[in-house]
Amino acid sequence: MAGLSPVPAPSTPSASAADDLAALRTRAQITATKRLLPLQGVLGELGGLFADAGFTLALVGGPVRDALLGRASLDLDFTTDARPDDSVRLLRKWGDAHWEIGKEFGTVGARKGDHVVEVTTYRADVYDPASRKPEVAFGDTLEGDLARRDFTVNAMALVLPDLRFVDPFDGLGDLAAQVLRTPSTPEQSFSDDPLRMMRAARFAAQLGFHVAPEVGAALRDMAGRIEIVSAERVRTELEKLLLSPEPRPGIELLVESGLAGHVLPELPALKLEIDEHHRHKDVYEHSLTVLEQAIALEQAAPRPEGPDLVLRLAALLHDIGKPATRRFEPGGGVSFHHHETVGARLVSKRLKALRFDKVTVTEVARLVELHLRFHGYGDGGWTDSAVRRYVTDAGPLLDRLHKLTRSDCTTRNKRKAARLAASYDDLENRIAQLREQEELDAVRPDLDGNAIMEILGIPPGRDVGRAWAFLKELRLERGAIGPEAARAELLAWWEGEAGRSSTP
Repeated sequence: MAGLSPVPAPSTPSASAADDLAALRTRAQITATKRLLPLQGVLGELGGLFADAGFTLALVGGPVRDALLGRASLDLDFTTDARPDDSVRLLRKWGDAHWEIGKEFGTVGARKGDHVVEVTTYRADVYDPASRKPEVAFGDTLEGDLARRDFTVNAMALVLPDLRFVDPFDGLGDLAAQVLRTPSTPEQSFSDDPLRMMRAARFAAQLGFHVAPEVGAALRDMAGRIEIVSAERVRTELEKLLLSPEPRPGIELLVESGLAGHVLPELPALKLEIDEHHRHKDVYEHSLTVLEQAIALEQAAPRPEGPDLVLRLAALLHDIGKPATRRFEPGGGVSFHHHETVGARLVSKRLKALRFDKVTVTEVARLVELHLRFHGYGDGGWTDSAVRRYVTDAGPLLDRLHKLTRSDCTTRNKRKAARLAASYDDLENRIAQLREQEELDAVRPDLDGNAIMEILGIPPGRDVGRAWAFLKELRLERGAIGPEAARAELLAWWEGEAGRSSTP
């Protein structure tokens, strides 16, 4: 861990161990103070404001953890003994704007310039094991508030304005050891809020931490309790996990603990299927490798808007149709015919159940449906018409489809990998060449609907749509032929349609 070393094991009398721990905490406070220097202004203002009113205010949770790790944190989360109405009154004085959404749970927010803060009254929640929501009860001590947090590394605080370091559950030691423990017993913690089990997987991905043995055991024993949590909250944690730089450890924890069996059951189901190429232990391992390779391609040309959730979901789930389509062939072979079509339906169903937005569901399912299309390309035997159809079918997803298809090559056979890469290079070159010759990204007929009605002398209706579809197919097959040639083809097609309709 940057800036800190693990707590040394006491090999001398306990006083020496206590001295070592005290020294570590002193270094931690110095480290955090240095790393929070850019925020000294807002921290000092808020701390002084609450202190002058007779209240305690502390920076808590993720911002403290990230300051110690040397990570940037966009969140400024505070906890206080002030009740929500008092916090609102003080934040109204300090900020340019404030909001009270979440006030019933003790949380209010404010903005001043570029700084956005949330202040939550000390909590001492009481949970009904059969309910999704806690019964909110406010607490009176900082230590009591920290005791109800998810993990010890998030149960550290800096009391303002002097940045006094508070760590009643040795989160600093766990931070140094890169381990996730709970302030209370994990059984109590996960019973209080089952979503914390998903957070364990998310932090395994985001921070690269491992769970303590007792936490792992509780995850396995209590995985089914995640079903009481709303799909929206589960989806949010899954998104954060997938958008981390290295999501694999978090995904593995979801699967190994049994959580995935409740929130994304199609994923552990892949462990039962042997990849037809026999280059991987199973399709599950193959899918994790595809995800890692897709992320590598994504990071090689990063998007201004950040990590690509659609690509990552498609990479992870592209083969989930294989269990339902596995067939054992004569001679010992295994086939998964049409698994891309089945997989697209399964992806759509699962992502809808997790309350993903409509655009994400549609785009991920479409990528899954198209991910095998390239394998018909062979040694460049596609006609220009086939290349046009590939681009048209992918539409705005073409760049993602390029990345997904390239990532799907996980063979250890270097010759085969090189051949596939060269073949896809050739396809991309052909697409670029056709783009120079044609408006390939917006393939449209050479005649629009108005021209069709004028040439054929027909009113708006079904026949116009049929004529437009004929011309679109012609455009895909032959490329741009110009309005005059398109007019002649349209009239010949229409005459044939008239002849067919008059045939007894």
